[in-house]
Amino acid sequence: MSDLYSISKWQEPAICRILDANLDRAREGLRIIEEWCRFGLSSIQMAGECKEMRQELATWHSDDIRAARDTPGDPGTELTHPQEEQRISIKQVLQANFCRTQEALRVLEEYGKLYNSSMGAAFKQMRYRVYTLESHLLAYQRHRLLEQSFLYLVTSNSDQLFLTVEAALQGGLTLVQYREKNADDTIRLANAHKIRQICHHYGALFIMNDRVDLALAVDADGVHLGQQDVPIAFARQLLGPHRIIGRSTTNPDEMQRAIAEGADYIGVGPVYETPTKAGKAAAGLDYVKYAAKNASIPWFAIGGIDPNNLNDVLDAGAERVAVVRAIVQAEQPTLITQYFLSQLTKEQTLRRLESRISQSHV
Repeated sequence: MSDLYSISKWQEPAICRILDANLDRAREGLRIIEEWCRFGLSSIQMAGECKEMRQELATWHSDDIRAARDTPGDPGTELTHPQEEQRISIKQVLQANFCRTQEALRVLEEYGKLYNSSMGAAFKQMRYRVYTLESHLLAYQRHRLLEQSFLYLVTSNSDQLFLTVEAALQGGLTLVQYREKNADDTIRLANAHKIRQICHHYGALFIMNDRVDLALAVDADGVHLGQQDVPIAFARQLLGPHRIIGRSTTNPDEMQRAIAEGADYIGVGPVYETPTKAGKAAAGLDYVKYAAKNASIPWFAIGGIDPNNLNDVLDAGAERVAVVRAIVQAEQPTLITQYFLSQLTKEQTLRRLESRISQSHV
């Protein structure tokens, strides 16, 4: 222990116990994150990053640090908090363990300086790696869920707004956009916060319409921008790389521009005339057909789509659809959501089967 500087002999065991506990804590937190990256997300890259950091931590866990361990004499083993007793979502599990790991690394960074002159710098850099991993994992989860979402609910003014959204989520919906053009910002903010809570309870994405500021204020998963809204680059600068940005498009030029500017998904429409876009001519099924052949990012056919014309839209090449009135005004939002999802899932299955048959003949 020649590197203990001016630490007195009676302080040495305490320093080692602190290092021992936090090395264990950081490794345990990383292992929990690693398991989800590996089995939940099938991300070899992120799982490998966790494993690499765990192994690096192990190299610092020397015999003299381990020898200082005194679990029976540790008063902290009895400390707990009600929030530690339950987790209601994967997001909570991950957030708790990212916090646990980051806090442990900060402790190792500070107390490590007293034990080894290289320890502080090493754990400082690892802490930054964990921050980066957290951002990447959150972005990865959001984008993966976006790709797996084939039905998109865009809300409109309704006395039963929260009940309708929750009913649709109970039917399997995984993507919701809060759209309200006429309310005051205080009402929008309150409504957005409530809908985000409902969405995240069901593991669904919550997107804010138009307003980047409100998206940030309520910690939305992303924002949807119209053609007259702020540029995608400006929204990305404010939102960062881990949130989703969508853009409405009405023709091939707007579609190609949105993709080039970095949109994560686009709306394609309006397919049919709709009061949601009063006065705007329908883009029609031809634009849906164009998107099916040329869009390189997820896209949602939108505009007047309902159970009566859904098959026409799917026949034109759509794989994903966004709806407003078909769910918001439905007497049984859960059932209509399930109907949409069943049709979209069936279409996906048929297309995968056709693709396999086609590839087998090549």
